[in-house]
Amino acid sequence: MTVHLHWFLPTGGDGRTLVDRHAYASNDIDRARPVSGVRAPDIEYLAQIAKAAEQLGFEAVLTPTGTWCEDAWLTTVALAQHTERLKFLVAFRPGVISPTLAAQMAATYQRITRGRLLLNVVTGGDSAEQRRFGDHLGHDQRYARTDEFLSVVRGVWSGQPYDFEGAHYQVEGGLTALPPDPLPEIFFGGSSAAAGPVAARHADVYLTWGEPPAQVKEKIDWIRSLADREGRTVRFGVRLHTISRDSSAEAWSTANRLLDDLDADTIAAAQSALGRSESVGQQRMLALHGGSRDRLEISPNLWAGVGLVRGGAGTALVGSHAEVADRIEEYHALGVEHFVLSGYPHLEEAYWFGEGVIPDLAARGLLPRAAAAVRGGAPLLVASGR
Repeated sequence: MTVHLHWFLPTGGDGRTLVDRHAYASNDIDRARPVSGVRAPDIEYLAQIAKAAEQLGFEAVLTPTGTWCEDAWLTTVALAQHTERLKFLVAFRPGVISPTLAAQMAATYQRITRGRLLLNVVTGGDSAEQRRFGDHLGHDQRYARTDEFLSVVRGVWSGQPYDFEGAHYQVEGGLTALPPDPLPEIFFGGSSAAAGPVAARHADVYLTWGEPPAQVKEKIDWIRSLADREGRTVRFGVRLHTISRDSSAEAWSTANRLLDDLDADTIAAAQSALGRSESVGQQRMLALHGGSRDRLEISPNLWAGVGLVRGGAGTALVGSHAEVADRIEEYHALGVEHFVLSGYPHLEEAYWFGEGVIPDLAARGLLPRAAAAVRGGAPLLVASGR
């Protein structure tokens, strides 16, 4: 079992600061006004990140979904024209689109990109966010709807007319005339009791946010046991940020700089907003640091500082390239195959990780041969002094 490495496309903005904190500012601020240290997610900049990820050997890039992001489908199909091999892990919400239409979109996407689509199903853990998109179901009902949604998607991908009668969807003769080839892998996350059975029935890859290894193992054991009852095998992934440098001291200095950029009011506002989330995974992230700047290294090289102001994945691997590789190897030993990584700014951090950690992982035999060799190319030309 080798490691699959993925990067992140910051379609909500990027920069030398923890950009997501601006999502928790008051709604009356001018969001079009440039903020110091923050980069707009225009297509030219996102193309730089996508090209860097491809050149460095990442298999795919995750594109988020939500109020503060550009649309993931449109953005990534545009970026597919700027890349050759890179896959796109497109996040989307089942409650705001027809499952038959989603299946058709995925099939079209696969043909346009020649098979470079992966799907990240986001059920949604924040009712306020869901209502912005016209979705008024409660937390557990949303997971029940996702269960039906994915049943329909897989059904209409069969290429034959498909009927479905459920509490949320009634489909008669649902059909994708030209099914996607290959079928996109489905990534799915969720830490609640309602989420587990859905993952067991439908996920190809169960994706968890970066908790300490012991907690990740508990989740793996939980989902694996549920999948066994369904007669299925589920693979596992972890979503983490990364700050990797030539030395541990350099890496922690960078983490501390990000932390110093946050004042108490900013942290308090973010924690208040995140605390209202219905997401069990989000509450687990918050519990790792309790809103305090103290004791943020919650496990060796695992730093919870990002989660002080960022929703979703709130932990980062911080350390020298070898230390970060050690932690990846530790998660891999638990059964984690997919690592979806990110860092601020995403362009620069992709290079720090790609040029520092990826060669180390390759030397340990943890990368597929194709991924380990993708960074090859023209020979390095060294000036002769003439």
